[in-house]
Amino acid sequence: MPQTEHVDALILGSGQAGNPLAAALAAKGRRVVMVESKHVGGTCVNEGCTPTKTMIASAKVAFQARRAAEFGIHTGPVSVNFDEVRDRKRKVVDIWRSGSEKSLAGKSNIELVRGFGRFTGPKTVEVALNGSSETRLFSADLVFINTGLRALTPADLGLDSVPYLDNETVMELDEVPTHLLVLGGSYIAVEFAQMFRRFGADVTIVSNASQLLPREDPDIAEALSKIFEEDGIKVVLNARATAATKTGDGIGLTVTIDGADKTIFGTHLLLAAGRAPNSDKLNLEAAGVRIDEHHFIQTNPKLETSAPGVYALGDVKGGPAFTHISYDDYRIIEANLLNGGARSTTDRPVPYTVFTDPELGRIGMTATEAQQAGFNIRIASMPASSIARAFETGEDRGLVKVVVDRDSEQILGAAILAGEGGELAAMLQIAMSAKLPYPALRDAVWAHPTWAESLNTIFSKWEDS
Repeated sequence: MPQTEHVDALILGSGQAGNPLAAALAAKGRRVVMVESKHVGGTCVNEGCTPTKTMIASAKVAFQARRAAEFGIHTGPVSVNFDEVRDRKRKVVDIWRSGSEKSLAGKSNIELVRGFGRFTGPKTVEVALNGSSETRLFSADLVFINTGLRALTPADLGLDSVPYLDNETVMELDEVPTHLLVLGGSYIAVEFAQMFRRFGADVTIVSNASQLLPREDPDIAEALSKIFEEDGIKVVLNARATAATKTGDGIGLTVTIDGADKTIFGTHLLLAAGRAPNSDKLNLEAAGVRIDEHHFIQTNPKLETSAPGVYALGDVKGGPAFTHISYDDYRIIEANLLNGGARSTTDRPVPYTVFTDPELGRIGMTATEAQQAGFNIRIASMPASSIARAFETGEDRGLVKVVVDRDSEQILGAAILAGEGGELAAMLQIAMSAKLPYPALRDAVWAHPTWAESLNTIFSKWEDS
């Protein structure tokens, strides 16, 4: 056994919480070891936000180029060179990844150890070094687990003999699929479905839910489904996948719909039906760290696990799997451990944006959630085509919806399926944070013609009027 090396803090996983936490601890004079088995920067930089949004941008250019004649601009035939799309994505990822690596390397008191760590006891971790048979053994006063998620692979579809793609490998294809089957109907599924449709693939979404984006209100899901239908994306709902088989020229996905079996054929299969935590190989039992039935690490609102001195940050602990939530986890730890604060996850807002086109910007409660919580609500909604800016730019598809507490006039939540939907939702989040009643937005003077101007209009479009 290697000799135990003691450090002040050990961080498992170089993600969007782990990296800034390492820097903050090191700045306070703590000796920090960061253990990373794959890429510095975590999912967001390497397989999530950065590469997907880079490729979505390429897909939008292809879509707009095909629409050029609508704007009086005439070009030749539009073609997609997927090698070049992929290479652009790789370059962008490399810039961010190398920047993260240089940031860690440039700070004293931080050692980046390349390898896979697993607990051997309370606050003790053995690291199998990459490319070597050697190991290093660390003990630490504080241990932080930031190991993230991976694509969930359904165990009952017979995938052992069937080639399939996940959110990482689909972006490394050599060419655009002829017909992409997307298993799943939530955020990752809809972004990739629209992206590859715009690159030229036939796309079929297969979901066991009754609507796309199951966590959203039905009218928002229906509005997105209509857009997908217009774009030639086929959506198959209430379909439980039971088996996948390799065919002569692709893949057959057998599903059960209303008690009857049906096989849907495609050339490629993308698994986008959930994510699993990277906790199963950490030997958490040895550390005294409890997990739930889905293997997510259990924490209290201050991100403390069941083991004293061990914390979990980011996606591995369950809850909303967003980069900004992971970063806020870091801020909670920094405030509490380094600055004597008492921050927690209790009641923090969870904004997010689904990067379809149009975007779906979300903040606060859905109408369904607000009703279930007992609020006396009013709903303001209007089609995106009612926004002057949307109509002028040809981005007039979608639906704008805001949920208001009838009694207090406070904004409870919003779903903005429109151009710049994420930015509009952020404006509403600012108002919610300041506890501004909705008339403050309705009566404000917004520049014309901007997307923000919709805040003048939306609050005259009450569904109960």
